[in-house]
Amino acid sequence: MKSTRNLSRGDGRRLGNASLIAFMLASLVLLSVIRTRLSPMEKTGDAIKAEERHGMIKGSVKMEVAHQDQDVVLTPDSTAEEEEEEEAPPKPADTSTGGGVSVRVPVSTSTTPVPVAVIDRQGKPVCYESGRRSDTCEAAGDVRVQGRSQTIQVRPLDREWKVKPYCRKQDAYALSHVKEWTLRPLSGGGPHCTVNSSATAFVLSTGGFTGNLFHDYTDVLVPAFITAHRFGGEVQFLVSSFKSWWTNRYLEIFQQLSRHEVIDIDNDDEVRCYGGVVVGPTFHKELGVDASKTPTGASMVDFRAMLRGAFGLSRAAAEPSGDRWDIRRRPRLLIISRKNSRAFLNERAMADMAMSLGYDVRVGEPDTNTEVSRFARLVNSADVMVGVHGAGLTNMLFLPAGAVLIQVIPYGGLEWLARGTFEEPSKDMQLHYIGYKIQLDETTLSEQYPKDHPVLTDPLSIHKQGWEALKTVYLEKQNVRPHLGRLKLTFLEALKLLPHGRQAKANN
Repeated sequence: MKSTRNLSRGDGRRLGNASLIAFMLASLVLLSVIRTRLSPMEKTGDAIKAEERHGMIKGSVKMEVAHQDQDVVLTPDSTAEEEEEEEAPPKPADTSTGGGVSVRVPVSTSTTPVPVAVIDRQGKPVCYESGRRSDTCEAAGDVRVQGRSQTIQVRPLDREWKVKPYCRKQDAYALSHVKEWTLRPLSGGGPHCTVNSSATAFVLSTGGFTGNLFHDYTDVLVPAFITAHRFGGEVQFLVSSFKSWWTNRYLEIFQQLSRHEVIDIDNDDEVRCYGGVVVGPTFHKELGVDASKTPTGASMVDFRAMLRGAFGLSRAAAEPSGDRWDIRRRPRLLIISRKNSRAFLNERAMADMAMSLGYDVRVGEPDTNTEVSRFARLVNSADVMVGVHGAGLTNMLFLPAGAVLIQVIPYGGLEWLARGTFEEPSKDMQLHYIGYKIQLDETTLSEQYPKDHPVLTDPLSIHKQGWEALKTVYLEKQNVRPHLGRLKLTFLEALKLLPHGRQAKANN
């Protein structure tokens, strides 16, 4: 009994020690868990929120730092080389820090596509890549615009943003003629409002390559329509790098989009106050509108309808007149004439041949002094328009739906250029398209260079020398003399695409 009693007491002491050790271990584990959970929270949630903000800002863009003291510039995911393949800039593409949206933020290694910024219910601004060639900032709230300093103060706004409001953000040469605008937080009372408006302010630039008909539309006017159409006229254009002759030239278009005065904002001494602002138009594609990306579903059809209203164009579709004695029962062919380069050397013979096919022929030579509305009415009267690749073909915008565009493509492997600038846009304009490719015996280059010269035998080698070399040789030094036999077949093909041709065939 004594040994049994002693064993029980020993077991009790051992059980007590085990319980004490277990309790101490459990306490240590519990303290470790509590410390682990509480430690990050003791640093507050600010660090976590800051990290999330950086991720939102940087997730879908690449950052490039050009110089130590320069801002970090937001650039699209596509490379400059890819951009050059898609379009033909009048100067080589450049990804320098000369423009675009810029903001000083740490570089993120995130690869998850997320928005650059968001706009919340308090009207915080959004600066984002609105297209492959455009950056746009939008803000709502207390907006105060000071034009002479290219500054917009906004409340609420938590940081500073910069943007050049022109749709060639990767072209350093174009952006060197575009002023940079700054959005910054409005603190305190801010500058006193001298002009108040219920409209939305829209800042855009007419610097860059304006003055060239193609760039007037693809860089400024079409993007302006994309951006302003949703406001239903309640938008005010604040034009930076203002050119009075240019604005007056297209005033009817601005008046179709806005009920308010166009402002030369760089020379404006007012403090203009609005409830919202858009800085920088949105680019979709060359001479085009992507209806799936517009808030109202507006398309190139709507843009062309707007042009008809602006310039008083009567023909929405290419149809013959119902009057049997009217000359308009004959299809009209318009030849876009050029004088300095890429000129038709047998223009008169082309016209005579077309008239022999039954066309009513007109010849037009637009330039910067041509009244837009007058020339637009001439183009709108045409059923077929033919011209060598160049800015003059931009007048296709005024052709009625169902008309035919014939683009004469200069010698030198320029099909890619012709395709991106006028062939592809013609589809959204509801136009028929025919390309006429100049052969070696139809170009004056064959008279300027030996038969075995690379300009004639290997155009791609000239392309590889860069845009300037390509432009100089194939766009500036070349005139053309189309074979009348080949061209006749093209004119007959165009005639078959028109209602006039189909009616004539039915009558026969």
